[in-house]
Amino acid sequence: MSIISKDITKAITLLSNDELVAIPTETVYGLAGNIFSEKAIQRIFETKKRPFFNPLIVHISSVDVLDTIVSHVPEKAKILANTFWPGSMTLVLKKTKKIPDIITAGKDTVAVRVPNHPVTLELLKKLPFPLAAPSANPFNQISPTKPEHVEHYFKHDIQMVLDGGACKNGIESTIIGFENDEPVVYRLGALAIEDIESAVGKITIKNKKEENPDAPGMLDKHYSPKTKTILTSSILAEIENHQNKKIGVLAFNTSFKSDKIAAEIILSITSNLQEAASKLYDSLHQLDHLNLDLIIAERLPDIGLGKSINDRLQRASFVAL
Repeated sequence: MSIISKDITKAITLLSNDELVAIPTETVYGLAGNIFSEKAIQRIFETKKRPFFNPLIVHISSVDVLDTIVSHVPEKAKILANTFWPGSMTLVLKKTKKIPDIITAGKDTVAVRVPNHPVTLELLKKLPFPLAAPSANPFNQISPTKPEHVEHYFKHDIQMVLDGGACKNGIESTIIGFENDEPVVYRLGALAIEDIESAVGKITIKNKKEENPDAPGMLDKHYSPKTKTILTSSILAEIENHQNKKIGVLAFNTSFKSDKIAAEIILSITSNLQEAASKLYDSLHQLDHLNLDLIIAERLPDIGLGKSINDRLQRASFVAL
């Protein structure tokens, strides 16, 4: 029996009883629990097999709730929140004492955002508590952008996936922290750097930190298919390096003519980076289920959301030396 349902009342009941519910956002599906329930938060980490040093993102219903969970909001954070919320931007801010340390990996900051999805906004408005909700996938595996992806991962571990359809942005939120009250990007995401800079001016990018990361998504290996994945600027040249392999290709905007390709998915024939981002994870899920020997992914133009897509593909193909 499917665990996918549109019943918000059921989701409220489960969450109020310390259970987990997968929820839709405009970025990816999240594995959600009550931030004040130690049982629920423990279960998020255990279900995902996520290390406790990796902090969670707290989801709130509106910017008006922000001062209940953070103690200091820099001026540029206020500008960003008022410009981009609800939306695909997470802010890392000094937390109040009521936010449990398990959510923040013991740090004095908490990651928070207002998701831009009507179903989850309705859910958050009806709940008396915010939700912690990392992506609803096992740690390091491909993030889910459809309810079916979550069901495939967790049908025996959770009771419900709240159905909100396919996620329109398709990659995680951009995470911004503050150092000396100036914004710093900790994770590239569904909000382009250029858009952020148009609101607050030039920003620094610090999006890699293996130990004691400041925010989710900073580890080198992440978002990975089970199938070995290679990121390249030259698909056909890379294919020649892998003779007699069953190869899947993830291309940006053109088809590669080669009888050595067993499967191919094009992210956007119109070179639309937003469309490419929205299709990225679903395409990786599809290729990962084809019993391929190898996925070869094409590097995208390193502008706008192309930067974020390349970041995900780089982490998906990371091999420790």
